[in-house]
Amino acid sequence: MNKPTSSQLHTTPLPTREGQGGGSTTSSQSHTTPLPTREGQGGGSSPSSQTHTTPLPTREGQGGGSSTLLFPGSFDPFTRGHANLVERALALFDEVVIAVGVNPQKPGWIPADERVRALKDFYKEDARVRVESYSGLTVDFAASIGASAILRGLRSVKDYEYELSMADVNRQLAGIETVILFADPELAAISSSVVRELAHFGKDITPFLPEGFPKI
Repeated sequence: MNKPTSSQLHTTPLPTREGQGGGSTTSSQSHTTPLPTREGQGGGSSPSSQTHTTPLPTREGQGGGSSTLLFPGSFDPFTRGHANLVERALALFDEVVIAVGVNPQKPGWIPADERVRALKDFYKEDARVRVESYSGLTVDFAASIGASAILRGLRSVKDYEYELSMADVNRQLAGIETVILFADPELAAISSSVVRELAHFGKDITPFLPEGFPKI
């Protein structure tokens, strides 16, 4: 019996990786089904290529509008510590209303009208600061000017309990919040009562008043 020649060899193509029969292997085929994105199955851009357009809350809260912060006190006299609080509060609110409380039974060291005059003169170039006088409950005056919060300064731990109780009462009475700013460490020792006492003994109180504050 003769051996098969080279022309008689089996020529049926071998199965490819895709299965039986001819054709190219998967190594030469491109997978065109889109991979799932981070959003889920199917095409589309991933969140990393999408811009979040929801507007951020404004100082007033959601939506537009300006915000007013009420800064009440006797300011007898107005000190560097008070001025520092006003400056820092303006970075948080659109307007600060300095409200000089008037109590007919306690005329104070400096007459209330003179305190108001001096403050208006000091802040006359800053349209974001308004100076008013008031009598009665602070929360009632806050409501009358549309204030969204009340500003208080905290100089030491011993001030904390008093300010906490006042903040709780004001919130219960009128639903208004209190914003507390801690005193600058360099100014924490300055208070109106200390300045009055120094003046009583004939000491120069200029270093404890804001630079350029009108003489009273």
